[in-house]
Amino acid sequence: MLKLLFYSSSYVGNRPGFIVLAILLAFLGISCSSTEPTTTERPPNILWITSEDNSPFIGAYGDTFATTPNIDQLATEGVRYTQAFSAAPVCAPSRNALITGMYPNSLGTQHMRSTYAVPDFVKFYPAYLKEAGYYCTNNVKKDYNTTDQPEVWDESSREATYQNRSPGQPFFAIFNFTSSHESSIHSFIPNDSLVHDPATVPIPPYHPRTPEMEHDWAQYYDRVQQMDTQVGQVLQELEESGLADSTIVFYYSDHGGVLGRSKRFMYESGLHIPLIIRFPKAYQHLASGESGTISDRLVSFVDFAPTLLSLVGISVPDYMQGNPFLGEQATEPPPYVYNFRGRMDERFDMVRSVRDKQFRYVRNYMPHKIYAQYIEYLWRAPSMRSWEEAYLAGQLDEVQSAFFEEKPAEELYDVEADPHNINNLADGPEYQEKLTELKNANQQWLLDVRDVGFLPEAMMLNIAQDSSSTLYEYTHSDAYPLEEIIKVAEMATQRDPQFVAELIAQLENENAVIRYWAATGCRILAQHATDAQPQLQKLLQDSEVSVQIAAAEALYHLGEAQAAVNVLRDALADDNMMARVQALNVLETMDKDALPSLEMVQQLIPEDENNRGYDVRAAKRLAEKLTEMRNM
Repeated sequence: MLKLLFYSSSYVGNRPGFIVLAILLAFLGISCSSTEPTTTERPPNILWITSEDNSPFIGAYGDTFATTPNIDQLATEGVRYTQAFSAAPVCAPSRNALITGMYPNSLGTQHMRSTYAVPDFVKFYPAYLKEAGYYCTNNVKKDYNTTDQPEVWDESSREATYQNRSPGQPFFAIFNFTSSHESSIHSFIPNDSLVHDPATVPIPPYHPRTPEMEHDWAQYYDRVQQMDTQVGQVLQELEESGLADSTIVFYYSDHGGVLGRSKRFMYESGLHIPLIIRFPKAYQHLASGESGTISDRLVSFVDFAPTLLSLVGISVPDYMQGNPFLGEQATEPPPYVYNFRGRMDERFDMVRSVRDKQFRYVRNYMPHKIYAQYIEYLWRAPSMRSWEEAYLAGQLDEVQSAFFEEKPAEELYDVEADPHNINNLADGPEYQEKLTELKNANQQWLLDVRDVGFLPEAMMLNIAQDSSSTLYEYTHSDAYPLEEIIKVAEMATQRDPQFVAELIAQLENENAVIRYWAATGCRILAQHATDAQPQLQKLLQDSEVSVQIAAAEALYHLGEAQAAVNVLRDALADDNMMARVQALNVLETMDKDALPSLEMVQQLIPEDENNRGYDVRAAKRLAEKLTEMRNM
């Protein structure tokens, strides 16, 4: 029986001589096993090993406290990338970038665990591999932050493996390990059972050295060691299967992590990832360097899908926004990588970042929101609770306290000199040229990708539910005047009173998104925006609930607490879940002034303890807080 190595017409078309010969031999009844292509002629197998929630806490990256012998060995056999970054500092949005090859903030998939649809032309990259004859497996996490396309996998389960493919069939396989996930520090392990010593564990300068912080860091290093063992087992299985010589191996993390101010946050600690790629000798010509070498090319998650297609000879679709960094379609190294932060679980935020090889620029579009907004899942870590307690007790230095305070509009860090990103250079006269360069790069990127993030999510949800078009299509229409929106958002977030008059004028703009950002600007300016009160009062009746809430928040900071609470309480009854979350976020900051909303907040909490909707999480936190205040 004739067994062809190549399964798709797209790939077969590249080997017409082989196919003609195979058909002729089959017609003559002659076995063609001897004509099967050599390793150099067949497409490479590709194996992706993904760990979760870890920065380069790896010996090969210079971490002498880490115990990672298997990954260290892989680095000696492959190319170690020193400038690789996830698209977002959290899993689901970053995985959306991986699976689509597009920036989630261009698709409307930037918010954590959202399911907004993407256009029909966006195909998850395994679909292209399947069409080319690859056997595609995923073991096991998806978390793609949009409507799933399960048909792109031959197998996606905890048992999925390349071993189940047809004889000779090329494979693409993912093995994803959760051992280093954030949840790994939620279950306490006694100090005397830890491999890594809490007393000597290295701790970044923004963390206080509390007993809980020491313990969580040491336990986390234990989990990274466990993950390394799992990586070694996959590599050993590949070797024992006789496939190592025909398989390109990637190892990378899905973002940085894992303790507070890393995962979810727009610093090197949340975005910088380990990336090691090993090429067998037969495919060394596809590598960016010899075994054991280092590449400082800037690499982003949006680059992974086009790079994968380039490696196996599939044309990269025009809609993909990443740059292939390997294979025949590899591009010149880009000057920047771009990152984003949207809603993190039950807390809203909007941050964008640009990174070149030395500097990271961070643009905070909601600077009035502190970094350390309470997130139920984050606060499960004992270290996070101890950090907050130390802050409230006044036991922290300036660097450690900054996490619990409002953000500047702009941040600039020299990553080489300041790897922990604690010295903000944005106001330094000698850095203004670099600040302007990266600020302009950020603004151009927002325009290029038609960034959806300027839409308040309550509006996003309505558009997604009520429109026949996707968010991507909506933001590429005249209904979304992005240049004008960005102009107002930039003014709104600068904390500069000179913009008050212009913001007041924009409160009457016919576009609801612009009204929203103008009202947000009045909130940020607080007492400097007193002249805006009449227009803000009118917006309490706006046709868009997100604008009503933004106006109510601004008025609260102008002394109109009762009017603000009335609007926010009404918003808690809105059918739009994200309107409820937005209102709860504002009420969370109002302390005792939010007490009149307690009954409505309590009504949002269902009897079902398993209901962990984001409005429910925010409501539980607020109800506990207000009940405690009422009983004091």
